Amino acid sequence: MTSKPPNPYLVLAVATLLPGMGQVINRQPLRGLIFVFFIILLGTFTLKTAGPEISFIGKISGGLFVWAMAMMDAYKTARVRQAIFDHAKE
Repeated sequence: MTSKPPNPYLVLAVATLLPGMGQVINRQPLRGLIFVFFIILLGTFTLKTAGPEISFIGKISGGLFVWAMAMMDAYKTARVRQAIFDHAKE
């Protein structure tokens, strides 16, 4: 039998605090690194291209959007792995 997958809520909490770490916990470190790269890339792009009247959150919104996608991806992957593991036990 395979090892028990991590708790999806723990993965979500870690992914919320540290971008890309949810994927690392899910044993997908390259995927996590790619997410971090695009968070930095799009955050920097929107920071440099946003107008001076835009708030700081608006200026880094590209990176925040990718961070949110990384959180959802890590949680979804953990949920699917948990469901497969639970089904295999039956």
